[in-house]
Amino acid sequence: MRPVPLSAMLLGAAGLLPFLWGVLTLVSDPIAQVTIRTVGPRFTAPYVLVAYGTIILAFMSGVLWGFATKTEGKAAAAGYALSTLPALWAFFTFGGGHQLAAMNLMIGYAALLLLDWSFQRQGLAPPWWLSLRIPLTAVVLICLAFAAT
Repeated sequence: MRPVPLSAMLLGAAGLLPFLWGVLTLVSDPIAQVTIRTVGPRFTAPYVLVAYGTIILAFMSGVLWGFATKTEGKAAAAGYALSTLPALWAFFTFGGGHQLAAMNLMIGYAALLLLDWSFQRQGLAPPWWLSLRIPLTAVVLICLAFAAT
């Protein structure tokens, strides 16, 4: 594992806050009630977990697209095609209730980690990429599991 730049680590950790908040509102009714009264129910679980999880999974398609720009020809075409998969998965599997949506997001994030590995293996992602992505993905999967049950 390679050291992750501080800015990437801090921003990645900040990106976990909505996931962690969703779990907190799921396990603590008083916090959920305060959240509902102050900012509305969409910032409580399961809504925040599924909505934010969908947004970030689609965002990660853009990150992979950026990695694909580092190559040319057939390799670039394959990279661009693969980079669209997380967003398409999020779009086509959204809905069906929060439990199914959370399960589908968990599958999407696990598959995304495989794409991350593939892009890094090809030298397209930074050498520290998996050192960042593995712990972030683990936290996301744990948080989504709360909404999936």
